[in-house]
Amino acid sequence: MHAFPMASPAGRRMDGALRAAMSCLMEEFLSLRVWDGSQLEGRSGLRFAIDKLSVSVAAARGASSSFAFLTGGSTASTVRTSTGELSSRTVDVLYASGSGSQPAGPDVFSDEEFPDELDLICPASLSVLHEISLRVIRAGYTKELLHTFADAPCEVLDRFLSILQLQVGCSPEAETGESISYENAEWWTAEDMIRRWILATKLVEKALVTMQTQLHAQSNGAFDRFKNDYIMAMAKRRSYILLRFADGFTSTRSPEKLMYVLEMYEVLGSAVPGLVLVLTGQHKELFSRQVEVVLAKLARALRAMIGGAVTKVRAGGSSGTQGETRGVGAGVHPLTRYAVSCIESLAPHRGALDVILASTGGILEGVNSFGDLFSELVASLEPKLEEISTLRGEEGGGLRHLFLANNTSFVLIRAGAIGGDDEWAACRRSRVEQHVAGYVEASWAPVVACLEAGKPATKALAKFNAALDKAYSGHVRCEVSDPELRAALRKAVSENVVGAYGAYLLEHPKLGRSARHTPDTLAGLVSDLFEGEDASGNHS
Repeated sequence: MHAFPMASPAGRRMDGALRAAMSCLMEEFLSLRVWDGSQLEGRSGLRFAIDKLSVSVAAARGASSSFAFLTGGSTASTVRTSTGELSSRTVDVLYASGSGSQPAGPDVFSDEEFPDELDLICPASLSVLHEISLRVIRAGYTKELLHTFADAPCEVLDRFLSILQLQVGCSPEAETGESISYENAEWWTAEDMIRRWILATKLVEKALVTMQTQLHAQSNGAFDRFKNDYIMAMAKRRSYILLRFADGFTSTRSPEKLMYVLEMYEVLGSAVPGLVLVLTGQHKELFSRQVEVVLAKLARALRAMIGGAVTKVRAGGSSGTQGETRGVGAGVHPLTRYAVSCIESLAPHRGALDVILASTGGILEGVNSFGDLFSELVASLEPKLEEISTLRGEEGGGLRHLFLANNTSFVLIRAGAIGGDDEWAACRRSRVEQHVAGYVEASWAPVVACLEAGKPATKALAKFNAALDKAYSGHVRCEVSDPELRAALRKAVSENVVGAYGAYLLEHPKLGRSARHTPDTLAGLVSDLFEGEDASGNHS
């Protein structure tokens, strides 16, 4: 600057040359491969990784968390065509743009562990980072280098983000100016997108911690003064991508998406410590505040979804429930399965639900914890079952009692294992016993009544056989899935019918040869009851 004053033509030429040199140096930095993602490739390559992710989504749908799909949730396969074959274009798109890298699939790392022993830093880049930093410092262009960090590539993180198949439009301010679009989004369901986000978020969070540890363990000469700013710039950009992705689901209100959004809420909350670990100062404070905003919006959406599920139970299901009800018979009603599946699926998330439901109102007034939600779902279900059971009254009170015994037992066994105290369980166990007794009294006592004294024995036996055939044919295909309840019902029927029939034959020994049934064959008939459509019906 002393030799070539800026006001002189030579000084201006020197400044222009320096700017051009620094511009080339920034481009050199952006093209430098600092992070090595080659160790992240799947054991059998990209196609295996995509298949594994698709399988994981399908498995999640098949697990207890899939209660939402009982009511018509989408079941489209993840990134698959209508023919069930993987699209070659999808495979191509999954390569991260600009870096030629492949997305790491879930076969590489478990959700619980990121292999710290992987050396993610390219050793050859360390000396180059030092030389670039040295020249930038000497030229007084440190601000320009810090600005360039925002666009720095990272093969490791970008491989994980490529799981989302995003096209990201960059801007200098990651907090406010980045747009996101989705490749092949028309093939995806919302569930697929959330499952991918969950996987990417977990991997990015764990990778950032490992990267920071390994970078600080290296001696980079002049670059040492930029380490924190460098790792923070990369983390900030990727973290905001994940955060905006989650924010896109805060307007979701469908109960069918409840489990997926709930898991997104939990993963975002648990990933925050790792994501903010590499941020400092105002950046850390700003990101933490924005995470809190997104979590609050997700919690509000989740309360609406939970309210929708409760409303569905209170209303008795979908608009077609009345039509569906008439064909259900005495088995476990779809509404019962839906309510119990809600309880079973939500139970593992009771900690998060206690936080989400801490402040509720409207539909969920008074529901401030998972325990309250459990009670509300059961309390909403039971009167609807009483109402639905009246549709079975035409065939006699027996089917109504059988229906209520079946559904009450289902709630007691499945939901009672999750919530409800001893008093709650004893109350429902007593109801089941009452319905069993009521069923036998309504459906089988009239059969026994045909053997009343004072009638000719032959006519009484014929009337008994006719009543028995009617009761048997009407109830043999009723399904009772619970083995204990099925055994209790058969025992009660047997004690009432077989016992009375055996005593009647002893009183009228002359009927022995003409009687269609012996006590043993009658007991065999009773043993066929409550097997559902698989009942043999061989006896007549």
